[in-house]
Amino acid sequence: MSTRNLSYADFESTVSGEGIVLVDFWASWCGPCRMFAPVYEAASETHTDIVFGKVDTEAEQQLAAAARITSIPTLMAFRDGILVFSQPGALPAAALEQVIQAVRDLDMEDVRRQVEAQSAKADA
Repeated sequence: MSTRNLSYADFESTVSGEGIVLVDFWASWCGPCRMFAPVYEAASETHTDIVFGKVDTEAEQQLAAAARITSIPTLMAFRDGILVFSQPGALPAAALEQVIQAVRDLDMEDVRRQVEAQSAKADA
């Protein structure tokens, strides 16, 4: 599966579903973004069970602001609707593979417990 462009209108519905969704926040004028793009595209062809989304921060400024993007490229990983990874900077292919494997290996029951505990603490 190749990458797909995400907009403000479809971002939430894309990342909130079941499974793994990776999102690359980028801009055409960004050199590191252009270097990361073929690495990201190649991974999307290898990992066909993962949704690979791209957000053009110039075209989707409202979405980039809502996601609190301060540096590009920024890679976010969602699993089962939960943000489990967010890091700025272009990753080499091996590092992207490590991120993908780490997201696959997550114990999502444990992640949900941690999210609930943080939410309860914030509400207290």
